[in-house]
Amino acid sequence: MVPVHTDVVGSLLRPPELLGAREQLAAGTLTPAQFKVIEDRAVDDAIALQEEVGLQVVTDGELRRLSFQSQLPAAVEGFGEYDLDAFLWGDWHGDENAGNMHKERPPTLGVVSRLRRKRHLSAEEFTYLRARTNKISKITLPSPSLWANFWSPERATTAYPTLDSFLADVIDLLRTEVEELVRLGATYLQIDAPHYTLLLDPKTRAFYERSGWSLDRWLARGIEMDNALMDGFPETTFGFHLCRGNQGSRWLVAGGYDLLAKAIFRRIRAQRLLLEYDDERAGSFEPLREVPDDKVVVLGLVTTKRPRLESPQELAARIAEASRIVPLERLALSPQCGFATSILGNRLSIDDQKRKLGLIVETAKGVWG
Repeated sequence: MVPVHTDVVGSLLRPPELLGAREQLAAGTLTPAQFKVIEDRAVDDAIALQEEVGLQVVTDGELRRLSFQSQLPAAVEGFGEYDLDAFLWGDWHGDENAGNMHKERPPTLGVVSRLRRKRHLSAEEFTYLRARTNKISKITLPSPSLWANFWSPERATTAYPTLDSFLADVIDLLRTEVEELVRLGATYLQIDAPHYTLLLDPKTRAFYERSGWSLDRWLARGIEMDNALMDGFPETTFGFHLCRGNQGSRWLVAGGYDLLAKAIFRRIRAQRLLLEYDDERAGSFEPLREVPDDKVVVLGLVTTKRPRLESPQELAARIAEASRIVPLERLALSPQCGFATSILGNRLSIDDQKRKLGLIVETAKGVWG
């Protein structure tokens, strides 16, 4: 991929018309065909917005998804019944405007039978996007080990007696999806892996350890699974995104990358690391010393959680600080996460979103020319 110094993590805010249409579809007052017209129009607008501000990389905003990760259970039988809460459970923290939110793990959450693909996850997203932009079209996919949340010994023992047996099928499904996207011409795919940073929190780490894997095993096995999706596609660039939770302008954990950097930054085979760095919760740039010379670091310095617009000067200063560790030519700039990890969105407007994306382009021109 040519040098790309501006990027977008993936999701964009859903416009009110699309959210309303989704409710009408669920209520049966809108047909699937009518809904598809509205959905396509929203995607067209999302593409146009990104092109208008001058981004080098364009996504479809993930507007066809309930959540950034929901396309897997939507396209695959075996996950049982689920709703938005399947992707929201946990202790969420917010500032004085967003407040805190606690969601219990749904008791019925979990795989209930052998997984069977009904359709491709993101082929429609990619072919529609590719046909409507000359920019680099990016599609995001969830990290395989993220789906450990959907396995429990109580519900899955018949279909999958062990977590490893379940995740083996998840890997196969996601690998097949990568193969299809590459066949269709995808040159930039991103693996979303926010669950790694959840290991920074002792309580969350204990949940994962109860599944039978220690911290070291989680890192080793998880990275092995992620690499299995990326191996063998020399013409495709892979991004790897880490954040600390992003729903309704809230987050799950705080802490620097120090605990994870050596394992993830050194061993993951993605060429681009998209890292959350919008405030003090992300820690310092010091862990970037573990990044190998063949990787680009995409600094997520522009927050998607608040409407306040950063200045080009403060962003340039932070890029300069990071360039003392990673050379400037191997740095890029992006939002810290998506603007709408799920249909909930964050507490800012579509105009705020546009200004922030435009700021990324303006800052990059000033830094890299």
